[in-house]
Amino acid sequence: MPRSRPGRVRAGLSRRPARDAPAQPVIDGLSARAMSEIVHLERTRNYLQSGDVRRALRLWKEYVRRPERELWHDDEFGNVYWYCCGDPFEARALLDTVTQAMSPRSAAELRRVVGRSDAVWNRPRPPYEAA
Repeated sequence: MPRSRPGRVRAGLSRRPARDAPAQPVIDGLSARAMSEIVHLERTRNYLQSGDVRRALRLWKEYVRRPERELWHDDEFGNVYWYCCGDPFEARALLDTVTQAMSPRSAAELRRVVGRSDAVWNRPRPPYEAA
């Protein structure tokens, strides 16, 4: 039986490799190992859904970077926006819970990423000036 020509064999192959799973989202500052652990936790824990950690981190980052006058307003009167879009303090608590469920090495990476936002939240603020 004659050998098939390489061009004919390649012509029968598809140009793009098939992807079985969609691409996983990435959190800046985390390794692939830590991201895979987060994805595993989101699949196996009943209190997490896909993308919860990424959303919690984004919500906490956005909240701590808000102007101080808005933060004061939230403390004084509450914020009805949180009912539809998420409470940043619950998001921060979720990040702590996930950190405790991770391996020490991956948890340290996540703590480092969350710590950047915590540093913004805990920075000393100048006292209000009397008008």
